[in-house]
Amino acid sequence: MTALDLSSPVAVVGTGTMGQGIAQVALVAGHRVRLYDAVPGRAREAAAAIGARLDRLVEKERLTGADRDAARGRLLPAADLAELADCALVVEAVLERLEVKQELLRALEDVVGEDCLLATNTSSLSVTAIGGALRHPGRFVGLHFFNPAPLLPLVEVVSGFATDVSSATRAYEMARAWGKTPVACADTPGFIVNRIARPFYAEAFAVYEAQGADPATIDAVLRESGGFRMGAFELTDLIGQDVNEAVTHSVWQSFFQDVRFTPSLAQRRLVESGRLGRKSGHGWYDHGDDAEAAEPHTAERARPPAYVTVEGDLGPAAELLALIREAGIAVREEDEDHGTRLVLPGGGQLALADGQTSVEFRDVVYFDLALDYRRATRIALSASQDTAPQTLAEAVGLFQALGKDVSVIGDVPGMIVARTVARIIDLAHDAVAKGVATEEDVDTAMRLGVNYPLGPFEWSRRLGRNWAYALLDDLHLRDPSGRYAPSLALYRHAYASDKREGSSS
Repeated sequence: MTALDLSSPVAVVGTGTMGQGIAQVALVAGHRVRLYDAVPGRAREAAAAIGARLDRLVEKERLTGADRDAARGRLLPAADLAELADCALVVEAVLERLEVKQELLRALEDVVGEDCLLATNTSSLSVTAIGGALRHPGRFVGLHFFNPAPLLPLVEVVSGFATDVSSATRAYEMARAWGKTPVACADTPGFIVNRIARPFYAEAFAVYEAQGADPATIDAVLRESGGFRMGAFELTDLIGQDVNEAVTHSVWQSFFQDVRFTPSLAQRRLVESGRLGRKSGHGWYDHGDDAEAAEPHTAERARPPAYVTVEGDLGPAAELLALIREAGIAVREEDEDHGTRLVLPGGGQLALADGQTSVEFRDVVYFDLALDYRRATRIALSASQDTAPQTLAEAVGLFQALGKDVSVIGDVPGMIVARTVARIIDLAHDAVAKGVATEEDVDTAMRLGVNYPLGPFEWSRRLGRNWAYALLDDLHLRDPSGRYAPSLALYRHAYASDKREGSSS
């Protein structure tokens, strides 16, 4: 099964932001495109708006004048659904209400031919449930474009329970022919991206709710240590707190209130107060014209230690040893199996976040995970009220000597980046084990859909097969609500690795 022939007309029903974006993608790809909206005059307004965007593409030299004129000639507003009768594909992008979509699609079935592919751009509703209203649901598929559709490359091609394989393949090839990067997934709450991305927001909010750190500090650590494009607080302010919370709530409800997807009470209060982010002028941050940018907590300068002693294998943080030596700090190595830690001159210990808390141990400071310790510009440290001031000062001075800003947060198990990445890895393994998508498609979706620096499986391979499981298992012991309980899929992944290496653990 191949992509649609360019001679085949395509229709988009619903002319909001997403509808216009999808229509523009199809138009630039070379199709004749028909626009329909139930509100009289909206389709013509949308066609004019698309034409204006094509003009801007010409100004930016991304489209020739001739191609723009040809595209405009292929764009036709429709006043009635009957004008879509000869279309080979109809994509609906109307209101996110099940009954509205079902009513529209039933009407379309009475108009289009039997070989017409019907698609929905829903981001939150079940493709299976929408298609359940159709006489022939086998030709119905989800085509989840990301906003803005002309710019973002990812398209989730979602197969409902009744979707024919040939229809999904046809949609997949069509998206690729349009210059997009399609990924195939089963009809699951949140599909790939909105399912696996939940911990990115949830763990940041959880650290805030535990008074571990303020939003500006958490965001800075996610960006400057974790390598994420934006922090969770600034990103949800951009998306809209109401929109982000609605997706979280939808996924949570669709999974029968699974504790792993529990919404944030702090975000709920933000929405209730009308602080929706940039669009309302205030969210987690003040976006007023005269507002000052919130600054992350950054520790005062401290004297670096003269030396550190490394005991065990630092694992994902092994690169730190080279950086410490390059900074002129002596590294003493002891061949003792005491775990993965650095011992500071005062006797205190420095360890990579592992899901445990500093208060459990004598004089331990934890440091957070970094995507790349050499390139990271900020490192988070956590300590308890029992940590010796000298130990914390030596830990701060050590990372400052490596050229890093240091943020000291509360005694939060798993800290910020580490717990976030571990949970993303876990949900990714769980999704693949349940047939939602392949590992490759999950990695592609998370890189392109939400701009993660690495896909979950790329992260898992870099950090070690047992890393995420061990951290979440420790977190689960300290929070037995089930939120951090490792999935059976992650357990099998970690155990299989240990077994191959001859371990009986």
